[in-house]
Amino acid sequence: MTNRRDTLKVIGAGTFALALASGAHQSRAQRPVTLASVGSAFAADIAIKPLNFQPDQLDGISEAIIVSHWENNYAGSVRALNIIKTRLEAALQDDDIPAFVYNDLKREHLMRTGSVVLHELYFDNMAPPSGRNGELDRALTVAFGNTDRWEREFRRIAAGLGGGSGWVMLAWNHHLGTLENYWMADHLHCPVYVEPILVLDMYEHSYHMDYGAAAGRYIDAFVRNIHWDTLAQRLDTARSRA
Repeated sequence: MTNRRDTLKVIGAGTFALALASGAHQSRAQRPVTLASVGSAFAADIAIKPLNFQPDQLDGISEAIIVSHWENNYAGSVRALNIIKTRLEAALQDDDIPAFVYNDLKREHLMRTGSVVLHELYFDNMAPPSGRNGELDRALTVAFGNTDRWEREFRRIAAGLGGGSGWVMLAWNHHLGTLENYWMADHLHCPVYVEPILVLDMYEHSYHMDYGAAAGRYIDAFVRNIHWDTLAQRLDTARSRA
């Protein structure tokens, strides 16, 4: 396990502890798989995952918005998901609870799960600007004709979500055996049988503090901060599952 250090980050008058990784670390998908304990579906023990980069080192995405996004939106969803899991387990034992009431909890469970997973993927596929990865570029060329065509579509989907909410995802489609870009309206809607390679958060909380309504400038900045080696590793892992 990679050693981590805690760094105190000060935003305005408020101070909080932000856990930062000292370098590349294992994502949840990369950690050894162990036999889950009985009842683990209801276990309210999801931990807040630290950032794997210093939030003041990105190009065009401010420390303030990264810290706010991580602490309020992502970590808030982790805390909410743990609460929902606890309430689901209690509600399951209540024979008098109507099914539609239980399903309200399950909808929240679906939304919070999507938020946690997508945010972890989002933060993990960003880093200070670095070089492209040749293997990934070759895979994008096979799927899209060339890397420019992939980026053109990815950016266009993102631009269409500007001013609202949603996600853009580059994913390996296990059923079709290819890379594709996907439009996602929110945390609840994800393409079937795919493995995420790159995700972009287009909710306004991701960029409004930096760029206001100028979502295009945020998209430009995000692309500059893609961690291409992470994408290549994700693709290699996805292909190995075939």
